[in-house]
Amino acid sequence: MYGVCIALLPAMLASFYFFGLGAVTVMLASVCACVFFEWAITKFILKRDRLTVLDGSAILTGMLLAFNLPSNLPIWIIVLGALFAIGVGKMTFGGLGQNIFNPALAGRVFLLISFPVQMTTWPDNAVDVDTDALTGATPLSLMQKAITEKNPSLLNDLPSSLDMFLGLSDGSMGEVSALLLLLGCAFMLWRKIITWHIPVSIILTVLAFAGLLHLANPIYANPMQVIFSGGLMLGACYMATDYVTSPMTPKGQLIYGVCIGLLTVIIRNWGAYPEGMSFAIIIMNAFTPLINNYCKPKRFGEVVKKEAAK
Repeated sequence: MYGVCIALLPAMLASFYFFGLGAVTVMLASVCACVFFEWAITKFILKRDRLTVLDGSAILTGMLLAFNLPSNLPIWIIVLGALFAIGVGKMTFGGLGQNIFNPALAGRVFLLISFPVQMTTWPDNAVDVDTDALTGATPLSLMQKAITEKNPSLLNDLPSSLDMFLGLSDGSMGEVSALLLLLGCAFMLWRKIITWHIPVSIILTVLAFAGLLHLANPIYANPMQVIFSGGLMLGACYMATDYVTSPMTPKGQLIYGVCIGLLTVIIRNWGAYPEGMSFAIIIMNAFTPLINNYCKPKRFGEVVKKEAAK
């Protein structure tokens, strides 16, 4: 858990640079609220003697939840999201290791459905977050508008692939820099915290599917802009790879990743919300037990019974 937190530090510091004090406030509020709710629920509701607030999971949930939020979101909404993430997404199922859905994504989806306006109103990272300058023209919203209006010229207003790769575009705190998110992913691969199967299968699937759509019709954005936009890198590297909610075998992880990639592109292009990564991961979390059952490895020493010769 702490290894993943360390991997997120470069992107977190970049979000502080781009969004200023608002990003710091959101991060502190989210992490503190998640840690507090885990301690309170464990102590007073579950009444367990062994507290789990120092295992790093609540801190990581708070960081990931903050990365999925606008940096101008009111603190009381952040606290509600943290309560849902820890109380419903995690502790309801028995705590760490027993949750079905990724807690941070559960909190994010809850807030997105409950407060759609606040969750899709972004501060411009080129101005002081404390001012009233806001923008709704994120790359994902422009992509969806081009599809809805069947007007490919709207895609000319998109930031370049390089700008999105470096983080020079608007969006949530976790969308600031694909470069730094990939740097953290490389650190986790080096430390063997995760394997390559899930992030690579997601990114390649999105790249291939978005590329085919772009070739078929110019109203669909360039695939490089698609993979560097929104929360795709954050979701592929840090949330879809969650040990508890992802498949256990390499084969299962590849199936899981491909399905997440397909669902992400489908929801982004034809769904009600511009971003589809969170919903795609949550949906596939529900299918993880089925994938594990399908991809169950052969037990050591197992002997296949041969049909008796007639």
